[in-house]
Amino acid sequence: MTILLLGSGGREHAFAWKMIQSPLCEKLFVAPGNAGTAGIATNVDMSPTDFDAIKAFVLKENVKMVVVGPEDPLVKGIYDYFKNDESLNHIPVIGPSKLGAQLEGSKEFAKEFLMKHNIPTAAYDSFTAETVEKGCAFLETLQPPYVLKADGLAAGKGVLIIQDLEEAKTELRNMLVHEKFGAASSKVVIEEFLDGIELSCFVLTDGKSYKILPTAKDYKRIGEGDTGLNTGGMGAVSPVPYVDAVLMEKIETRIVKPTIEGFQKDGIEYKGFVFIGLINVKNEPIVIEYNVRMGDPETEVVVPRLKSDLVALFQSVADQKLDTFELEVDPRSATTIMVVSGGYPEEFEKGKVITGLENITDSIVFHAGTKLDNENVVSNGGRVLTVTSYGDDFQQAIKKSYQNIDKLNFDKMYFRKDIGFDLL
Repeated sequence: MTILLLGSGGREHAFAWKMIQSPLCEKLFVAPGNAGTAGIATNVDMSPTDFDAIKAFVLKENVKMVVVGPEDPLVKGIYDYFKNDESLNHIPVIGPSKLGAQLEGSKEFAKEFLMKHNIPTAAYDSFTAETVEKGCAFLETLQPPYVLKADGLAAGKGVLIIQDLEEAKTELRNMLVHEKFGAASSKVVIEEFLDGIELSCFVLTDGKSYKILPTAKDYKRIGEGDTGLNTGGMGAVSPVPYVDAVLMEKIETRIVKPTIEGFQKDGIEYKGFVFIGLINVKNEPIVIEYNVRMGDPETEVVVPRLKSDLVALFQSVADQKLDTFELEVDPRSATTIMVVSGGYPEEFEKGKVITGLENITDSIVFHAGTKLDNENVVSNGGRVLTVTSYGDDFQQAIKKSYQNIDKLNFDKMYFRKDIGFDLL
């Protein structure tokens, strides 16, 4: 079949890499894609949120499945757009409905869903510009550090964790009154801080049944030792070494099952990924947030560990036959290290020529922010490349990734040298 994959990052390159291995995939288009996807599929210069252009393309090319990588088209309702169009509704979209996507599109919606279905999460309240002083008063009832979350999509940067009460009040006013994150922070959720170790649980559901994919842990901070500003992610490890059968059973029974049952009870159509951001507090899993797509760079370690045919897996979601699918997982560890532009996540330059890609051995390079400029692969984003490796354990896999990163070069290239430091 002909498949259209939406997105342009490392997540989409990893999906494309796996999907073209399937005998079911005759032709793969990626919109807009990057220099990495250009080498294995056909890039299309089309925005993932231009639904009318996507419709015209899908009908012209006889596309039989649409796989959605990023959150934006999901929150904007691409699933519903296809479902409500007679010429498109026979084409499955792998991703939730617009209502389901509110789990990521609105922190408040997600919190209300968690509370309604008795899924463990941190205490919270939400505030707007009109109630900003009530928000300041609520902060006074909490212990530091203080967690402020922009309600809407802010590209992974809308969460502030602040130690000082007065600074927290100032930042709350900056978000609500001065629109620090634009429309995303027109409402802010204030949450109690949970102290523990974070991990990600990835679930694929057809709306009735589900499969739990390999666990992963990513590293959000730009600086070593988890310091500095939040990023989209600087590296990831799978599986998470400290997640044993007991913790996994708690995650499934207390969080995954009630989430999928909650979709059914609330009439939420959901055929896609549920990315559950968790924190392990004294061996008790608590939900920090939901995302409605795969994580990036976690996809770059989770997908390489799937031995099963990814297109067949997506087809079983579309057909609501996921319960009959046998999911096979590679027992080896996988790690990925993100290589970024100097200055990221703040100001950075694009268009830097990347060298050394042809010298990579025993690792997979997934392109995140790249494009082709004549014969050259050049940087085209803050996060540029991610280097994934397998190993008998995560230390062995990480060693391979770092050995291969040493073969890469572009001006002002930066990467963290301590991915996995907290797992030793």
